[in-house]
Amino acid sequence: MSTVTLSVPERRRSLTGWVFLLPAALLIAWMSFWPMIQAFVLSLKTGRGTRLELADPWWYNYQRLFDDAIFHTTLVNTAIYLVVQVPLMLLLALILATLLNDPKLRLRGLWRTAIFLPCAVSLVSYSLVFRTLFSTDGMVNDALKGLGLIDHPVNWLGQPGTARFVIILGLLWRWTGYNMVFYLAALQNVEPTTFEAARIDGAGPVKTFLFVTVPQLKPMILLTAIMSTNGTLQLFDESYNLTQGGPAYSSMSMAHYLYETSFHKNPNFGYAAALSYAILLMVAVLAAVQMKVGDRRD
Repeated sequence: MSTVTLSVPERRRSLTGWVFLLPAALLIAWMSFWPMIQAFVLSLKTGRGTRLELADPWWYNYQRLFDDAIFHTTLVNTAIYLVVQVPLMLLLALILATLLNDPKLRLRGLWRTAIFLPCAVSLVSYSLVFRTLFSTDGMVNDALKGLGLIDHPVNWLGQPGTARFVIILGLLWRWTGYNMVFYLAALQNVEPTTFEAARIDGAGPVKTFLFVTVPQLKPMILLTAIMSTNGTLQLFDESYNLTQGGPAYSSMSMAHYLYETSFHKNPNFGYAAALSYAILLMVAVLAAVQMKVGDRRD
């Protein structure tokens, strides 16, 4: 068995590389991994403020998750956002990217910019704008009454179903253009002859989209699905600024509940840390499942 020996210049270059990498690696460990370890230790404690001690049993905070009705409600809310909003958003982004990739389309740059612009708007700003639009005396109710579709103002933010609908609509408006840009970038690397071959074979726009475009964008679709899933599981701004979790926690996300547990309503940092690890576990499991399902290599 042969062994590879490095010459002195090669060893010096290798050592130089490690010297440059070490500060960044230490900074990442200090700023990312050490807080994660501290949060896990904190999740094993109970008490208020600085008066914290190890729970008995030490998994008490995690056991409490199974009996917390509010956490179950926020889990269902987040699951609804995930199941409804993420597939719809990615499908819209994919369709828009396909349409805007047409070289014959006029003013392509203008349309692309217009659809992407919501991504440049602050999360807090757009949430407050949507809150104003969907208030009982807002523009949406005025428009619906003007069209004769409703007789009385709809309390969009005061009912569980409509409050969730407003949050989903806000997420679609804010993030569809963001994912569209990823698909547009991926489409630039797709060989145009594949679309020409599909047209020659008699495939229409729908079949070309389903059997030519989508399969070639599979890696990018997987990436955006994982990012969108992670973002939805950590959803906070829309829940906090749009509906404030109401009515009666019926639109509150898990991340919003984590914030409430940490800083409001009898703050409990230990239980909040356990909540954060529960969210982390869900993110990791769903990402692993998506990778397993999406990455089917021969």
